[in-house]
Amino acid sequence: MLKPELYEVDVPVHDTTRTLHGLHVFTGQAASPSEALTRAHQVYDQALAVRKAGLTHPGRQDGGWGPSGVRDGWEPDWAAAKACPWIDPFSWSNTSSHEL
Repeated sequence: MLKPELYEVDVPVHDTTRTLHGLHVFTGQAASPSEALTRAHQVYDQALAVRKAGLTHPGRQDGGWGPSGVRDGWEPDWAAAKACPWIDPFSWSNTSSHEL
């Protein structure tokens, strides 16, 4: 089993009511890029369920994963999501370092 390290998962998003696009960034511990993608998707799904139930932010999950900044009306493109070891807060601009 690989030792967990801090990963960044970049998920393209778009506003369903306007032509706005962006990027939602998740960070947390994982042993591989595929595990990081899975964990990011899990915390996003949990955040949506909590919001639909009328509850507050679910907070950080195991491994430091958290759904901060999830907004209604913004759709993630999980098929285009990319994961890489986290290096610095601006590493998303270097998309060549990401793996699927």
